Amino acid sequence: MKKVLLGFILFTLLVSCGNGKTKMDPFTTITGMVDSVGHKADTLREAGVKEEPEPIEADELFDDFIFNYASDDALQRQRTVFPLPYYNGDTPSKIEEKFWKHDYLFTKQSYYTMLFDKEGDMDMVGDTALSAVQVEWIFLKTRMVKKYYFQRVKGMWMLEAINLRHIEEGENEDFVSFYTRFVTDSLYQSRHIRNPLQYITIDPDDEFSILETTLDVNQWYAFRPVMPVDKLSNINYGQKNEDLSNTKILKVNGIGNGYSVIFYFRKRGGEWELYKYEDTSI
Repeated sequence: MKKVLLGFILFTLLVSCGNGKTKMDPFTTITGMVDSVGHKADTLREAGVKEEPEPIEADELFDDFIFNYASDDALQRQRTVFPLPYYNGDTPSKIEEKFWKHDYLFTKQSYYTMLFDKEGDMDMVGDTALSAVQVEWIFLKTRMVKKYYFQRVKGMWMLEAINLRHIEEGENEDFVSFYTRFVTDSLYQSRHIRNPLQYITIDPDDEFSILETTLDVNQWYAFRPVMPVDKLSNINYGQKNEDLSNTKILKVNGIGNGYSVIFYFRKRGGEWELYKYEDTSI
């Protein structure tokens, strides 16, 4: 026991004054460990803080962004301004994030549609300089339109408001009324098809060539695709969709299935008619 006690005393003396070495604080290591744990806790707390959204590659082209937005719940919440202004007719309200339900937009369908007044407007689809875009649902039976207002802020697309209201006069109202009857009344449809109907498709003998021909009304019923009857989607890149226009183009794009159809309408003698049909589906 004496030997143990003596050894301890000698060790203490060596540590405290031996060889002029710097004294060691026995709590230094423990303090460092505590600080390290505290730093990790701070790091964890910081990780729990909602990060500011940052631009992603899909922000360059709105079409790429909107498909990501509709399919990714985390991205959708990050790119929605909360509380989100929501207008039901003239009644305003706001949606808090905790009450937000994921909106798949049109991605649960096998296709989506777009409306244009003229062919040149379709070039806006690939415009990377856009700063504002509206995604729309046009409900044919109730004559309602639901608009999602997207704005590009600091290079990032953000949903800033939603507006649900009746279609107003001069806002495709005339064409929507015609189209609703056109797709639900076969007799009315037959009277509003140009005869012969211009028909553009892929040459069955050469898939790299386009075939331009015509169809009579009976052939139209043999070749016609299924047309949306309940609602139309629309992505408004800035193109004008007005009742004053005497031409309308309905573009139907498949989602992941190579489907691509375009219907060309025009007004002649005060009546709308389908005068050209294009099917370049793969």
